[in-house]
Amino acid sequence: MSTERPVPIETLPLFSVLDEKLLSFLRSLQPAEWELQTLAPKWKVMDVALHLMAGNLQTLSMLRDGYFGVAAADPTSYEGIVQFLNELNADWIIATRRLSPRIVMEMLESTGREYTAFLHTLDPWEPAGFSVGWAGEQTSLNWFHIARDYTEKWHHQQQIRQAVGRGEDELLTPTLYQPFLATCMRALPHHYRHVSAEPGQKLQFTVTGEGGGTWFLQYNSAGQWELQESATSPSVAEVTIDGTVAWRLFTKSLPRTQAEAHVRLTGDKPLGEQVFNLITIMG
Repeated sequence: MSTERPVPIETLPLFSVLDEKLLSFLRSLQPAEWELQTLAPKWKVMDVALHLMAGNLQTLSMLRDGYFGVAAADPTSYEGIVQFLNELNADWIIATRRLSPRIVMEMLESTGREYTAFLHTLDPWEPAGFSVGWAGEQTSLNWFHIARDYTEKWHHQQQIRQAVGRGEDELLTPTLYQPFLATCMRALPHHYRHVSAEPGQKLQFTVTGEGGGTWFLQYNSAGQWELQESATSPSVAEVTIDGTVAWRLFTKSLPRTQAEAHVRLTGDKPLGEQVFNLITIMG
């Protein structure tokens, strides 16, 4: 068994960049644009901004201050945790909907600054306070927990931009988009865990565009899938995803009926089609 440390995805320096872009975009909004519907069925632009604020405050309260307040009824169950988080999110939106956009932006700025400062105090190789469940991990290292948090902040900001109808390209740059995609791709081995193949068979996943990339999933002799960033042999199936919508596919906001127009499958299609069900969010 290999004892080598996994190569971490470097996202920590990007949090302040992402926050600056979020605040700049929110300050450009007209009053009516705060009430535009986002891809999240129950959330408008204001609601997503409030959810981002909640993420800052919850991390500071639970992981920095050790205060958890209320706990999930079933903290050992992935489904139980998801239900608990959904309930918390709904309660938070109801309670904070009376806040003005100005106050929301001020709080996003101050809590975001404290949140990022706290992340810098974490040892990347120590166990995280929360595991990355969608990657199948019972215990995660801090660097992966931080990368998961980056995908949350990235895709919620992109939801806001998509709803308003401008500015999506600003987050699709290699610097900001590739870490998001690389983190999402870490879900592939767990996602394919019930799918069998011949040992050595390999799948190729490509996200197009300047901020995209290519990843490989190989089935080993132990009956497990391994994520790789390069390959020396042909793939039995190739999945090519339009980079402008890949983030939506991975965050449960692009139904298969729509996704099929943006995804090209070649080779063993039953193997490739599993990507339509890939989810990299808690929910």
